[in-house]
Amino acid sequence: MNDTAAPAQPNPGHGHSHGHSASTAALAIGAVGVVFGDIGTSPLYAFRETFASHHGAPGIAPDAAHIHGVLSLVFWSMMMVVTVKYVLTITRADNRGEGGSLALLALIRRASDSAGWTAPLVLLGVFATALFYGDSMITPAISVLSATEGLQYIVPGFDPWIVPTAIAILVCLFALQSRGTERVGKLFGPIMLTYFAMLATLGVMHLTANPAIILETINPVNALNFFITDGYTAFIALGSVVLAVTGAEALYADMGHFGRKPIGLSWLTFVFPALMLNYMGQGALVLSQTSPEATAALIKDPFFLMIPDVVRVPVIILALLATIIASQAVISGAFSLTQQAIQLGFIPRMNIEHTSATAAGQIYIPAINWALMVMVILLVLFFQSSSNLAAAYGIAVTGAMFIDTLLLAAVLTALWRWPWWKALPLVLVFLIVDIAYFGANLVKVPSGGWVPLAIGFVIFTLLTTWARGRKLMRERMSESALPLEIFAKSAKNSAVRVPGTAIFMASTTAGVPSALLHNIKHNKVLHERVIILTIDITDEPYVDPTTRCEMVDLGDGFYRAVLHYGFMEETDVPQGLKTMERCGGAFDMMQTSFFLSRQTLLPSQKPAMPLWREKIFAWLLRNSSSAMDFFKLPTNRVVELGSQVEI
Repeated sequence: MNDTAAPAQPNPGHGHSHGHSASTAALAIGAVGVVFGDIGTSPLYAFRETFASHHGAPGIAPDAAHIHGVLSLVFWSMMMVVTVKYVLTITRADNRGEGGSLALLALIRRASDSAGWTAPLVLLGVFATALFYGDSMITPAISVLSATEGLQYIVPGFDPWIVPTAIAILVCLFALQSRGTERVGKLFGPIMLTYFAMLATLGVMHLTANPAIILETINPVNALNFFITDGYTAFIALGSVVLAVTGAEALYADMGHFGRKPIGLSWLTFVFPALMLNYMGQGALVLSQTSPEATAALIKDPFFLMIPDVVRVPVIILALLATIIASQAVISGAFSLTQQAIQLGFIPRMNIEHTSATAAGQIYIPAINWALMVMVILLVLFFQSSSNLAAAYGIAVTGAMFIDTLLLAAVLTALWRWPWWKALPLVLVFLIVDIAYFGANLVKVPSGGWVPLAIGFVIFTLLTTWARGRKLMRERMSESALPLEIFAKSAKNSAVRVPGTAIFMASTTAGVPSALLHNIKHNKVLHERVIILTIDITDEPYVDPTTRCEMVDLGDGFYRAVLHYGFMEETDVPQGLKTMERCGGAFDMMQTSFFLSRQTLLPSQKPAMPLWREKIFAWLLRNSSSAMDFFKLPTNRVVELGSQVEI
């Protein structure tokens, strides 16, 4: 969901934000720089953490049988989760080119809105969104912290400075977000290409001494023997093995920027081989030792210890740059997801700044940026090391992957109309894998896994409270709304008509907006041209510009108009009005006034929500960005009129 590669103009026919005008090879290279940052930094800590002791279970002995078993688990995890589930299956379920939980949710909701199972799926999709925010806090913390820990191999005695240095890097990273990622984004591709080439080279250097490890890795019997001989310890190890596939969901979320084929091409031909070569190289390095003491020392940090002294400094700096890029991808992904959630009605309006004049998808949301920065710094201060953070990492990712599988089941049966005998085996295989990983990560809850779950539940509560309160508020307002046709006939002779155009923003396409009622009540005037304008956010990422405007002439200078936008588009009302000349002629912004309603909530005798949720909704409503800023209305042409609503 990263916006660094978003293009100037989306393709309205297909909804691909990249437009896919570049060659497949060029897009594949771009995908390496943006999509694979998270999964690409996993070798820094995933293999190491699998052998460490966790949650009361003893550490795994770094002998040949266990190293072959772990490497086989890593390989087949990448094959099943990343390659088969995401690259070959889920990426085919696109919402006009866009991917990610919310895009998929919008697709399902549009196709089967009346089905009884839609509501639970919506809640699951919202919870997956909430979990993503937890992941977007932990990823920068663990990635930057793990790379910063590598500096101790360059500067002796650097240990006390690891946490302060990581925090300084993270503060700089978040402070630079407002400048946009366009310039930095151009460096992402070359840096990450070099980084993955470095991973592969380091792996090959150590594999030459033990090439047989390749066959042992791809042999699934080694993974099965690991479970047979170690049982519960092997199950606990799954919670660390899954660290090797964190970031797999980014393949789907970023699909709109690059397309399914370029992402699949870059994964299968470059990223996957580079990652596996490095993991196998780490295993070969550990197996090359003859003394137990040397083996025990290497298994504590095999990635950094596999780097030759002559290139240690540039390789560690390159790894640090890669973790910063991985963090950037998640942060800008959080911006993109927030924009979608705002448009789909799950998050209050926020101030969204566009950081590029040419790339529509490059946005910056100050509230999200600074909230993420505070949470990331708190996580670094609380956990102190990447090993401790690994205990919290994974549960949010595996939870989101599990939900993606459930959403995929709905796609297979409801959208693609697969027969159950065809869909069930595939879904069952994915569910077994997801449940195994999620179950192994649940063991992490007491030692840090509770953090992303707590963050997820808090955000889930906020999202559902806003959506519920917004729905109730619209219902209450529509209950007392006067039909516009009746109002137009009664008002034409009861108020003085003045020159100009008045646009009254309305949340629904039924009834008279309260701002219009208050205006005629207090000012006793009507403009020559009165337009009731509703902004409709569709369940598609983009709307064909030729169908953006919808208008009904009610006579006597009254019009009801609707502007349609996709959930990935910017709601620029003045720009949209340029397509609406049928509403009595072109719009002159200097002769047009915009009237907005600002609602104040009142306690109800029979509240439709618990009191604590009402208070949360009222707080969210008070702190939401003004409609004037969100709809890009000219500041000197806006009048706000207040109204009171009970929910």
